[in-house]
Amino acid sequence: MSSFQKEADDEKCINTIRTLAADVVAKSNSGHPGAPMGMAPIAHVLFSRFMIANPKSSKWYNRDRFVLSNGHACALHYILLHLLGYKLSMDDLKAFRQVDSLTPGHPESSHTDGIEVTTGPLGQGISNAVGLAAAQAHMAATFNKEGFDLVTNHTYAFLGDGCLQEGVASEACSLAGHLQLGNLIALYDDNHITIDGETDVSFTEDVVKRFEAYGWHVQVVKDGDNDLESIYNAIVEAQKVKDKPSLIKVHTTIGYGSAKQGTESVHGSPLKADDIVNVKKKFGFDPEQKFYVPDEVYARYNAIGVRGAEAEAKWEALLSQYAQKYPEEHKELTRRIKGDLPEGWEKKLPVYKPGEKNAASRKYSEIVLQAISSSIPELVGGSADLTGSNLTRVKEAVDFQPPSTKLGSYAGRYIRYGVREHGMGAVMNGLAAYGGIIPFGGTFLNFVSYAAGAVRLSALSQHHVIWVATHDSIGLGEDGPTHQPIETAIHLRAIPNLHFWRPADGNETSAAYLFALQAKGTPSVLSLSRQTLPNLENSTIEHAVKGGYVLHDVEGENLNIVSTGSEVQIAVAAAEILAKEGIKTRVISLPCWEVFDAQPKEYQLEVFRSGAPYLSLEAYTTVGWQKYSHEQYGLAAWGASGPYDKVYEKFGLTGPNIAAVGKKVVDYYQKKGGEVISPILHAI
Repeated sequence: MSSFQKEADDEKCINTIRTLAADVVAKSNSGHPGAPMGMAPIAHVLFSRFMIANPKSSKWYNRDRFVLSNGHACALHYILLHLLGYKLSMDDLKAFRQVDSLTPGHPESSHTDGIEVTTGPLGQGISNAVGLAAAQAHMAATFNKEGFDLVTNHTYAFLGDGCLQEGVASEACSLAGHLQLGNLIALYDDNHITIDGETDVSFTEDVVKRFEAYGWHVQVVKDGDNDLESIYNAIVEAQKVKDKPSLIKVHTTIGYGSAKQGTESVHGSPLKADDIVNVKKKFGFDPEQKFYVPDEVYARYNAIGVRGAEAEAKWEALLSQYAQKYPEEHKELTRRIKGDLPEGWEKKLPVYKPGEKNAASRKYSEIVLQAISSSIPELVGGSADLTGSNLTRVKEAVDFQPPSTKLGSYAGRYIRYGVREHGMGAVMNGLAAYGGIIPFGGTFLNFVSYAAGAVRLSALSQHHVIWVATHDSIGLGEDGPTHQPIETAIHLRAIPNLHFWRPADGNETSAAYLFALQAKGTPSVLSLSRQTLPNLENSTIEHAVKGGYVLHDVEGENLNIVSTGSEVQIAVAAAEILAKEGIKTRVISLPCWEVFDAQPKEYQLEVFRSGAPYLSLEAYTTVGWQKYSHEQYGLAAWGASGPYDKVYEKFGLTGPNIAAVGKKVVDYYQKKGGEVISPILHAI
């Protein structure tokens, strides 16, 4: 790349960003003007000299990815998108942080054109960027051929002091260093300010040494307010380093140009009106004009878009040539970019008959993965150091590793995440956001709680991510209450646009994978047992894929037991005991509440018909079960350490005890009298 050439309109572009940031935040009377004003020079240099993207084709596959990890600075991102010509008008900027606007309080990837990942919760964005970079490395190793470098993009990320203090960033950045992701370039806005004031009060570590220890290439720019050439040269040097991710620490002044610059006052509050007037005067702008963009600034940023469009046109031509020479690879690449699953893959799903050999649902999961892995090459999996317990690695798997380690290759499809559950979740979000990859990751269900921030953003962002969450109850036994999830399921079930599956046997496990793999805009958590489960009578993939169904039916029932996962077999055993005593009992398996709730109301009422009371049964807290039952049986507090069958006995989770509980329920409602209405019937 040529040496830095200063352009006559550089300062005007930078100061336009600064004054727009002040106006945008002031009009909404809410937001963060300081970082956008301080980072304007970094943003301008990056976008004007380096970023390759086409605003008129924002999903072009080989575009450079940009992540604003310090998402509170989103006014900066929105201004850039507007100037570049994305689907973001000046009126959208004026509607910043207003209801139903395209410029929400933090960037949302499923909401605003040009936003790659949802950020705001600090540390998530830089961790997503690691996933984006890993995805590029994998897709390049899989599809690039000599003379056909189709997947070559960089991932650029902005981050601040807050991101670096979050544990998830440490997890992901440590992994990035190990993986030698040379296509990842992060620019750290070192402005020494957080909400509480100067970072001296809480954050005094040596970030340079920390990232060097992670295995990153690190540079420092001393004057990020004015020295555009040093910013430029640092990015050029970072691009040259192919075997390490790069961190560029840029010293900036938060709120540059404001009377309050360099203080926490400009971090999270709009500038005062008189301050904005002085800012505009300082930068040579008419203080009476608001939301003003000079024509030459629009022209400069339009040229950036033209550059991206030309790059896309060249790429499309290369892709056409690739199709001629490598037709099968071309077909596969374009299929994966579109997000279509291979035809007929679902025929590989295992199907079970009642009485077949019992297995833990984590084992049924392993059998599914082994059966479908070769048919769905976009499945890229891993585990947070629990491979042997999660059973997530298929026999023929190759690890995703830097070739220099001789431990695998970038074409490998199994990621060793290490003991980094939160980092794994955030990296998977980046893998999914890149496109062409469906990531799955394994850990114990209890430790999905470690990754709650990333799981929540998966759902908000509509990322196609699958969690293989094993050891899902007190049934894990001896590890005891520290590892036994009691509250985790209801937490995950409460997250909008998240499917929590808890299959009861082999067919239900196959159904969970069938639905999860087809649910493009929804992440899934598969809650899987350590202990063995029988294959149940009347369990089929077709039934379970509806999220809930009648497993055992009778006419004129006295009682209904509704359950999930490993407790369904207990419900069946209880029903058999009750039948001998003349109490007719239906059993309903409800492996996924969210999917069942999306079924037609007519079907839901066939399953949950009126006439007899419903008793829920699950080895978790009973919170939430009131929606599907009149009475609930579960755990009132923590579990216990011991062999799993003894732990189940301790808490009354046995066929005989549930039968006894069921009798009490039947007696109560018979004495109470009156019609028993389905628990799912409500006015609203």
